[in-house]
Amino acid sequence: MEDHFFEQIFKNPLEQQNIPPNEVISLWAEKLIQVLFPENSAEVFSTIAELKVYVAALELELYDIISASCQLKNSACKDAAGQFFKSLPELYRILNTDIMAIYEGDPAAQSRFEVIRTYPGFYAICFYRIAHMLYNFGIPLVPRILTEYAHSKTGIDIHPAASIGEYFYIDHGTGIVIGETSTIGRYVKLYQGVTLGALSVKKTLAGSKRHPTVEDRVVIYSGATILGGETVIGHDSIIGGNVWLTESIPAFSTAYHSPIITIRNYKETH
Repeated sequence: MEDHFFEQIFKNPLEQQNIPPNEVISLWAEKLIQVLFPENSAEVFSTIAELKVYVAALELELYDIISASCQLKNSACKDAAGQFFKSLPELYRILNTDIMAIYEGDPAAQSRFEVIRTYPGFYAICFYRIAHMLYNFGIPLVPRILTEYAHSKTGIDIHPAASIGEYFYIDHGTGIVIGETSTIGRYVKLYQGVTLGALSVKKTLAGSKRHPTVEDRVVIYSGATILGGETVIGHDSIIGGNVWLTESIPAFSTAYHSPIITIRNYKETH
């Protein structure tokens, strides 16, 4: 390879080059989750004072992480980190509603401990909730790094800008996609392979409402695809497996896919 190729790479401007590696950012989130839910942590604190010191260190670490990418810069950026940590009680409260939704909604869940330690849906929800709070404080890039890390670990793709209410339940979860402008109400349950997507991915639609609204107490079964920013799934509805929806349905509806299945008895054909 010729020198001008390496020279081109060397001189290529690197935007936000001081942003820590994705692994460092995701590790910070892991440590925060372990503070909130020590069921998943090897860290043991002897006193509340020790716990407070550790949390203060996580706040400083967040400041370091977002300083390079935050449009707020310097003191304002530090204020964003402080605001995030002041919101920890609310983050903890809403995550506990998600735990309750999973535990009470899944007959296979034996305990809260099991949900925290083993459920990929809860893991992805934790990262989403953290990323969404950071997104709401105007911190760029870092929220997306967090949700994409969870995506790589669980197969659950939730954009940090999506709005998701309390008591959110993801069952199994692999292949779920929740787009940027999706709005999801309270007590919603999604199974694996569900897509809340856009009808069009044209760049000119950036910033517009492109993804569906799912109202309270809706259940969406595996493989369902719901598209479009004007599509509203009315509250207390059930969307069956493999349903394809691009238009709104009223509250208390049931939408289902009816395939033609032929079953032959092997003995009768031989």
